[in-house]
Parts: sequence; C-alpha cells; structure tokens
Amino acid sequence: MKQTWRWFGPDDPVPLAHVRQAGATGVVTALHHLNDGRAWPADEVARRKAEIEAAGLEWSVVESIIVHEDIKTRSGRFRELIDNYKASIRAVAEAGVRTICYNFMAITDWTRTDLEYRMPHGGTALRFDIVEFCAYDVLILQRPGAEAEHPPERIDAARKRLAAMSESDLARLERNLIAWVPAREFVYDRDSFRRMLDRYREITPTGLRDNLLAFLREIVPVAEEAGVKLAIHPDDPPFPIFGLPRVVSNAGDARAIIDGVKSSANGITLCTGSYGANRNNDLVAMAREFGPDIHFAHLRNVAHEPDGSFHESEHLDGYVDMVGVVTALLDEEGRRREAGRADAVIPMRPDHGHQILDDIGKTVNPGYSAIGRLKGLAELRGIMRTLEQRA
Repeated sequence: MKQTWRWFGPDDPVPLAHVRQAGATGVVTALHHLNDGRAWPADEVARRKAEIEAAGLEWSVVESIIVHEDIKTRSGRFRELIDNYKASIRAVAEAGVRTICYNFMAITDWTRTDLEYRMPHGGTALRFDIVEFCAYDVLILQRPGAEAEHPPERIDAARKRLAAMSESDLARLERNLIAWVPAREFVYDRDSFRRMLDRYREITPTGLRDNLLAFLREIVPVAEEAGVKLAIHPDDPPFPIFGLPRVVSNAGDARAIIDGVKSSANGITLCTGSYGANRNNDLVAMAREFGPDIHFAHLRNVAHEPDGSFHESEHLDGYVDMVGVVTALLDEEGRRREAGRADAVIPMRPDHGHQILDDIGKTVNPGYSAIGRLKGLAELRGIMRTLEQRA
C-alpha cells in the first residue's frame, strides 16, 4: 500500500520534512484556505503540488474538497456549488492527483467530546463520551426532541455529570462538539448551530441518501472522465448525533452508495476507526466485500466502553482486527495487479494518533500530532512488511 500522511498545509505544526522522515512517501491534503465551496483554481492546485514535490513527496490524495451544506440539503446555491465541485475535480485531475476523499456528514465533521483523554501510558487520545454528549445535547443545547433519543438512565447520568462540571469544563465540551473542526475556516456558536439543525429538521436518512446519490450522479461522470477515484468517508461516529441523519455508517450504507451509482470512479474510504466505532461492523469482512471499490484507507483503532462511549486506542490494539484488515487490503492489491488495474496500489494513512512523548504540551491539530502517527505508521508498516515477505 502507498504510505501517506495527512498534512494541513503550510500552517500545520508538522512540516513536510518531518512527514518524509516518518517514512511516508505520499501526502494527503487540500486547499484548506479555499475550502468553502468555491472552485479550486488550477494555479493554486499546482502551487500546492509543487510545494509537496519540493519536499521529495507526492500529493497522493485530496482530503477533502468540502461538500457544502447547500449540496447536502439540495437548497440555496446547490447548483452553483456542484458546478464548482466539478471544476475542482478537473483542476485536481489536471495536476495528476487521482484520489479524492470526501464526506457527506450533515453539519459536523468527526465529533469527539474530549480531545485530550488521558491514557494509562500518560499520553492523550480522542474520546467520545456518550454521557457528556447527552448532557450537551439534552441539557445545554436543549435540542427539541433530544430527550426521546437518549435512554432515561443516560439522561440521569448526564444530569449528575453536568452538576459536577466547571464553567471551563462546559466551555471545553461545547467547543469540542460544535466549534472545533479540523481544516474548517468557520465555527458555530450555539445559536448558529441551532439554525443549522433547523435546516435538517425535515430531512430523513432516506432523504439525505437521495441527496447524496443525486450529487454522485452529477459528479461521478466528471471524475470518471478525468480519471479520478472518489472515496466517501464514513460518518464519525457511525450513529446519529444531534438528531441528524446518517447515511455512511455500515456495510448496508456502503452497498447503497456503490450500487446506487455504478462506476469505477465511485467508491469508499475504508476508515477502520470510524466504521469500527459501530460494534456491528466487521471490518475484515467489509475490507473483503468492498475491496474492488476501496480507493483509500484510514487505519486506526477504537476501544468500546460499556455505556456506548469509545476512545481511540493503539493502532494495533482495540476492536478492529488490524492484521486481518491489512491482509485483506494486500490481497485486494494482488487481485488488482493480476487484473492489470492502474490503481493496484491502495493509498493508506495512519489515522489520528495519541499525543505522546515530546508532542505532549505542544500545539498540535488534535489527532494529528507527529509522534503518535509516526508510531502508528511504523506498526502498520511492520504488518505490511511481514505479510509481504510471507506471501
């Protein structure tokens, strides 16, 4: 597999020189300073590509060209924004980048209640605490209908948790849930977030899936013509939050997307951590079933907690059988080579990572510190090398 690394551009605390030192050969990035729905200019794409190549690396995957909320809701300027998306696909293809990872999560990106959850080893991890989420959803945001979506015992626990939280704890929780999202130039406050929720009030999961397939029917032919692979990222977490519909959370969702718009350009990102946060998802089985349509892989692991909470574990320890997943992906690469597919090599990246060692206390993008991802990449590389030598 192509070993890649998420990089947030020139302002990323982890410079490209360190990416290369980590052993990655490919970079996963976007034009974050232009990621608001406008069309990406070809010269800006070329400038970013040249910057990456000057560091001895390759721009392997675009993650992500933002899918605007108007597109997801099929409202407002969605026609103009879809045209912009098509133009961005063409600009990326012109620069020679052949894989685009994107998501169709309503309003939120990946969501955690705690960005610095203390682990037994002394470092920190990302965590989703279902009780803290309930406290915010039901008691702070006071979203209409929220109480009906949480069991009574969870709401009772949330009231007790809220009573013990300080003002700084509450501010942290709100910031983590609605104000902080990586690589986004705008943030929500409580009122603007409520207004966005109102836009989705009448949109059901079926309606959102219909909107996704309508979007794909327009952009997939452009990607196919340009030689680009589209790889949708799963919902994170892979279950409804804030009453919002979810349409990329399990194997059935992946089938609906792949079968809904049949094309070699339409596929998925196998994010083992996002799908893995749903106990019903068998990641090895998914890697084998969807192998021909996996255009990108995010490899990380999760530990489930009894009440429905979860946190990000070591890359090789947790719910996901990482050796089994990597075996399935390497087998898929072998099949592609035998079939003569030009995309035989699947790009992967170590997704997220604990904040450990000298990165503790540094300014980092949560989940994207250098040393934790370096450790994860080294572990994954060891699995791949072992399996390749045994083949």
